Amino acid sequence: MYPRPIPEDAIWQRRFYFIAVLAILILWLCPLFAVVLTSFRSTQDVMGGNLWGWPTQFGLVENYTSVFNQTPMARYFLNSLTITIPAVIGVLTLSTLAGFVLARYRFRGNMLVFALFVGGNFLPYQIMMIPVRDLMVRIGLYDTTGALIIFHIAFQTGFATLFMRNFIAALPDELFQAARAEGASPFQTLVHVVIPLVRPALAALAILIFTFVWNDYFWAVVLTVSDTVKPVTAGLANLRGEWVSAWNLISAGTIVVAVPPVVMFFLMQRHFIAGLTMGAVKG
Repeated sequence: MYPRPIPEDAIWQRRFYFIAVLAILILWLCPLFAVVLTSFRSTQDVMGGNLWGWPTQFGLVENYTSVFNQTPMARYFLNSLTITIPAVIGVLTLSTLAGFVLARYRFRGNMLVFALFVGGNFLPYQIMMIPVRDLMVRIGLYDTTGALIIFHIAFQTGFATLFMRNFIAALPDELFQAARAEGASPFQTLVHVVIPLVRPALAALAILIFTFVWNDYFWAVVLTVSDTVKPVTAGLANLRGEWVSAWNLISAGTIVVAVPPVVMFFLMQRHFIAGLTMGAVKG
């Protein structure tokens, strides 16, 4: 199931493995390097067709300041935060509550409810485009940040519930027996016993959900039209229409959009790795 470790005395195999990993890493980083380099180019380089060579002039400060001064990127950025933060909080809250009930309480239909959460993850969201759009139009939320918040909470909660249910199910039964013996209610058990123990899982899940919602482009285009509510992913598409040849500004905007998930990951890297490691204990 897992690849066998390469023996220490297999020198050529280890060298081949190192070269292969290095080659794959270079191929994976090449597009990112090209985007970063283009974001440093001056307008003269871009207009002159120098898109792949080394920049003759650098416009680092001008490009990144122009992204915010000459485009509505600041508004798009704020819209993404307005959408992503409530969505992450909502998903974490609902998935923790649902995961706690599904993991610790046995009732008729328990596995059926859990199967619905799991099965929802295999439903391609593209086929829901027209029904979801029509629903948002009927309830008056189309072209609002509320539409994206509600959809992301609804769509991400299935995966998050599966994630949290497995973590909570792995906790020792003795903890819950002791809490019941002390007279703790189910809600008190959740708050004082479960949540402190699954904080690494919550941190890992927060990073994943933040990345999913922040990088979403499909629903940002389907459920929004006006610039006042568009998130950064849809806003970048507008930059391409407005700045047809200004690839340096588009690249600078792309780097700005990619920064928040990367920063969040590095700030919570320890918790993220611990959470994923805990999840490997019990499925």
